Amino acid sequence: MTGPGKTEKTEEKRFEDLLEELEGIVERLEQGELSLDESLLEYEKGIKLVKLGNQKLDEAEKKLEILAKGMEDKR
Repeated sequence: MTGPGKTEKTEEKRFEDLLEELEGIVERLEQGELSLDESLLEYEKGIKLVKLGNQKLDEAEKKLEILAKGMEDKR
């Protein structure tokens, strides 16, 4: 995970890194020590991570379908 001076773009993160970051957000929200504004910001970040994670899963699924189709065609 990157710190405050993030150099890694969210779009370039691995799915596992997105999941780790999302888990951190959930943990911070569950602790209940954030202000309302901080909680809303964390929630917004979490929503973006979920959307990006879903996008990555969809891309992986499409690649698997293409590979499976290619295997079927070779039979």
